[in-house]
Amino acid sequence: MMAEGTFELHPGDALYPETVLELSDVPQTLYVRGNAEVLSTPALSIIGARKASPYGLAVAELAAKVAVEAGVTVVSGGAVGCDQASGWAAVNAGGKHVVVLGTGADVVYPRSSAGLITRTLDTGGAVVSISPWGMGPRKFAFPRRNRVIAALSQALFVSEAGMPSGTFSTAEAAMDLGRELLAVPGSILSPESRGTNYLIANGACCIIDEESIEMAISRIYGTLRYSRPDSPGIADLDPTQQAVMHALIASPLKVDDIAALVSLDAVGVLKLLGSLELEGLIERMMDGRYAPSKFALHAQTPFGHNGKRVN
Repeated sequence: MMAEGTFELHPGDALYPETVLELSDVPQTLYVRGNAEVLSTPALSIIGARKASPYGLAVAELAAKVAVEAGVTVVSGGAVGCDQASGWAAVNAGGKHVVVLGTGADVVYPRSSAGLITRTLDTGGAVVSISPWGMGPRKFAFPRRNRVIAALSQALFVSEAGMPSGTFSTAEAAMDLGRELLAVPGSILSPESRGTNYLIANGACCIIDEESIEMAISRIYGTLRYSRPDSPGIADLDPTQQAVMHALIASPLKVDDIAALVSLDAVGVLKLLGSLELEGLIERMMDGRYAPSKFALHAQTPFGHNGKRVN
């Protein structure tokens, strides 16, 4: 460790994020400014075009806001366009942001990222790089940087990308690591959306609206964005109800599956589901499975005890 708030992390160090160890070429040093612990929190990487359209910027901001409201850290490259839009949205929503630079972690590049970097550090986030202190921008460093962006998160969200695009090196790294790829479709007439449309055509999860962002985050991270203001949060439920809610956040389940999960007979599980349904926390789907309700996903207070987010 160097000066307070400035770190050099190596594989084996307690603060070295385990997700980065999954890279085939594990960085032997991570240079970090700020809160190094945030590098090991559940995170969503959000990237996109530098020359972004208003649509791409709005999508990046929305994804960051939804992630923060679900207790998920936002990771970006700090670049002009979608990266900076997602970073600003994260810190303005009261969340944590990690900037991964292609320069030294103490070098502000691009200059337009100065304000975002300062705000990121002031709000408990971090700036990280695999380039040594003081290193200026070099072309070969950015693809290596992109691999770290992909590694730090459980999923990669691509808000807008043309073809060809530097975004694809990050997407390829994410796929190599087995990360889930989320992409937003755009007009087939828009050059800025050719890349994201291509990713979707080749298997990326298609994000079509705000609800699909929420559902993807719920599925990947096991956390809900919202709960109905007049309903109890998970912390207010008994242990059996909590177990059911956490299971349904991960995946909708049938009555038999829920009964097996909590070791209840048919009458007991129906009573349990009825109580959760009455509170507005779950709903029965057309195929008979149960899932978190739209009230739980869309109400206006974070899902937790007395309106406090459960992280």
